[in-house]
Amino acid sequence: MKRKTILLVEDTQPDELLILRTLNKINLANGVDVVRDGQQALDYLFREGEFAGRAGTDLPTVVLLDINLPRVSGLEVLERLRADPRTRLLPVVILTSSDEDRDRVRSYENGANSFVRKPLAFAEFAETVARLGIYWLATNEPPQG
Repeated sequence: MKRKTILLVEDTQPDELLILRTLNKINLANGVDVVRDGQQALDYLFREGEFAGRAGTDLPTVVLLDINLPRVSGLEVLERLRADPRTRLLPVVILTSSDEDRDRVRSYENGANSFVRKPLAFAEFAETVARLGIYWLATNEPPQG
C-alpha cells in the first residue's frame, strides 16, 4: 500500500509546530514532509536542487501551501504546479493567515483545491488542521491512484 504523505510548505515555525503536533495527535504526522519556502517546495516536488536525490517517485497525497513564502510565493508555486503535467492534478490546499479576498480568488483561479484561513485561536487552528489531515489522507480519493 502506498504511503500517504502531506507536503507542508510553511515558513512560520510556530504554525509548523502546531500543525505537526496536531497531525501527530491523530496519528498522521509520520507522513509529513516539511519545506520552508516556495523554492524548496518546487525543488522537492520536481526533485531538483537539494532534493535531486530524494528517494521514491511518488508525489505527496496533498500539499498544504502557505501563500506568503520567502523566495517564491505560494501562488507562484501553485501556478508552476498547475502548468506541469506531472503535478497539474496534485491536490493543493492553500493554508494561510491571509484574509484578503484577492488571495482567495487568485488561489482558486490558479487551481487550488481548497482555501483555508488559519484561525487565530490555538484550539480552532488545531481542529482545522485535524480535519484537513483526516479529509485529505483518509477520506479523499486522490487522482494519482
